[in-house]
Amino acid sequence: MFSKKITIIALLTLGYFTSIAQNDLKAKKILDELSAKTKAYTSIKASFTKTLEKKDKTKETQDSKLETKGNKYKLVIPGHEIYSDGKTVWDFVTDANEVIIKDMEVDNSALSPTSIFTMYEKGYKYKFDSEDATTQTISLFPENPDKQKFHTVKLSIDKVKKQIISVKMMMKDGTTQTYAIKSFVGNGDIPDANFTFNPKAHPGISVEDLR
Repeated sequence: MFSKKITIIALLTLGYFTSIAQNDLKAKKILDELSAKTKAYTSIKASFTKTLEKKDKTKETQDSKLETKGNKYKLVIPGHEIYSDGKTVWDFVTDANEVIIKDMEVDNSALSPTSIFTMYEKGYKYKFDSEDATTQTISLFPENPDKQKFHTVKLSIDKVKKQIISVKMMMKDGTTQTYAIKSFVGNGDIPDANFTFNPKAHPGISVEDLR
């Protein structure tokens, strides 16, 4: 009887780890397809809604527009237009007619505009969660959690288009940040001039250069 119990436990354990391995392989296949599709775009124009849900269940919502080309981007959010040519960042505070200029830095604790569609490519473990007729869901877990402000990221992916529908970040402080893609256009013609800011085009502007 004891031997039989050991055999059953062993089979259940083997089945459990086999299921995990299969889910990991399925997640990897989905992410590889997503990455290949995204990398094929020379540029991206998108609009999305960022929702911050606090621990008390109150929500703050912000609509944004984004253009990217390589490591260049332009991000428009309420009260700000943020430009980067890949080296310099201009944060134009529209209501104050002020621009803050600084060197571009990478912040791994949050999504940067250029990484919102590719952040899963390195630094994460992954697990296939579920799927229905149109959508696949994958969980990401940072390999170095001590260096991140979040513990889990949930990706929702369009099965046919191989595009991200939403990115949900579960923060360690109990809040969540969700980026829901409203529109997405790849390979549009975006001139490089869109990714630099010209203070001279704004009379009376205040310039704070932190470089």
